[in-house]
Amino acid sequence: MADLVPPQLVVNSRMIYFGWLPADPDAVAALVPDGLKPLANRQVFMNQYVVDRPEQTSGFGAYSLTYIGPDLEDAYAPDGVTPGRWWTHYFNSSAVVRAYAAARGVPATEGRTVIEVEDGVLVATTEADGVPVIRTTARVGEAGTAVSRGQLRYITEVDGRRISGVYPFVAEPVDPFEVLSLEFLEPGHPVYALRPADPLQIVWGFYSPRSSFTYPGGESVMD
Repeated sequence: MADLVPPQLVVNSRMIYFGWLPADPDAVAALVPDGLKPLANRQVFMNQYVVDRPEQTSGFGAYSLTYIGPDLEDAYAPDGVTPGRWWTHYFNSSAVVRAYAAARGVPATEGRTVIEVEDGVLVATTEADGVPVIRTTARVGEAGTAVSRGQLRYITEVDGRRISGVYPFVAEPVDPFEVLSLEFLEPGHPVYALRPADPLQIVWGFYSPRSSFTYPGGESVMD
């Protein structure tokens, strides 16, 4: 198989993507490298998604992924409103995708994400090296006519250079949507630093059974 070249296209992934306020804001801030600035409230983002079939990708094949990290100040997406994002953890089931992501500065490690929906309740479980580390439970409805679209910005570092990637997306969110619980299951795992405050404070989010995007989008070296 030829080496994968960017961008790669993913269509109709099953995706739950949301943000929250953390239990330990200082621990979240400590994960942001010099030269970047976390939001004042130290909010955290997480995307858990599953690509069920190889035919949904231009070259990746089927895979599952959970990525997570702090939102950033002064590094906004092209809309000028959505914060830029810094990945701290990236649990991916595919060696192909891990290699592709790592070459672009993403902290890719082995992991698996399972999303199950039954009677309007979604449970998304993330495993790292076979051990469950995060579990999300949400109330979800059906996708209707609504469509979310735009571009997100993720920042990585390659060979000492900061890279800004702009990632376009189109998603069909369900209604209703409500995160019921977010559990970080392993206090000894480094991702535990990003656990949510109690009570849980969700600041934005959606579930889409059909979410599409390119990976990565337009990349440029930051000043």
